[in-house]
Amino acid sequence: MGRIRVLVVDDHRIFAEALAAALAAEPDVEVGAAGSAAAAERALERAAAEGRAYDVALIDADLGVEAGGPAARARPGPEAADEARRRPAPGAPAARRPGGSPLAPPTPATAAARPAEQLRPADQLRPVDQLRAADQLRAEQLRPTAPLPDGITLLGRLRRAHPGLRGVVLATADDPHRAARALHAGATGWVAKESSLARLLAVVRGVLRDETHLPPALLTGVIRELTTARRDRTESERLVDALTPREKQILRCMVAGLGRQAVAERLYLSPHTVRTHMQNVLGKLGVHSTLAAVAVARRAGVSPAEPAAPPSIASTP
Repeated sequence: MGRIRVLVVDDHRIFAEALAAALAAEPDVEVGAAGSAAAAERALERAAAEGRAYDVALIDADLGVEAGGPAARARPGPEAADEARRRPAPGAPAARRPGGSPLAPPTPATAAARPAEQLRPADQLRPVDQLRAADQLRAEQLRPTAPLPDGITLLGRLRRAHPGLRGVVLATADDPHRAARALHAGATGWVAKESSLARLLAVVRGVLRDETHLPPALLTGVIRELTTARRDRTESERLVDALTPREKQILRCMVAGLGRQAVAERLYLSPHTVRTHMQNVLGKLGVHSTLAAVAVARRAGVSPAEPAAPPSIASTP
């Protein structure tokens, strides 16, 4: 075997440079370093274009993850949608007391500060605006979320773009759930950052022989995670298979984050019919909320409904 080309991907510069220097001291190892996901992707593409593809990527499991980052920003919950239903639509007349006077009449300064489109006459207002605002919030909370932007997510992307690349995760702690997720993304090794250089080199050389390396302390937990995930998926698939074709359509719309009114418009059904179908879906899946139904659907591999095609505009001669 020729020289082993290794790419170290870690946003802690001191650690990355120290590790790269230690690996480069080996006579059969050639090392590159990248401090971000974008830099790693560029380095791999450039190396492949030059005919010097990397063999192994050592990727920090926590790459780019910081406290208060994207994972800490929660989506609005159901109470936000309920609040939207109670809130008057933009430009709606103020609520009135029994005597007929507005509860909060706008002052001239307030009216002047409003955008022109909010000063519509009452007869042009559409009561459905409140429902649409609530549906938008509910769609936001149900929209499928992307995986956390960490090193494991990056590893999956790199493996899809460069199938011959072996991925080894560098972790600060042994976590069976994350290790199982890394294996699912295509990793063939998991090494604690506190491990010795000799251990890391043994893993690097082992994955090039198509071996999978996990710490013995992680093995039982990872097997349990993989078994549980498969069992949950099988049960979810069984529940989804029991749905009628129309109910599966409704479920895909739910996975896409569409509210009842949007589903009705998409499938040319009445909102009452959609409500009945949704209740049947929840009952057959054995859950009590739309969020729980979406979770079952995701485990079963149900894809979201395709976005609706924009209406075609006929051209006039």
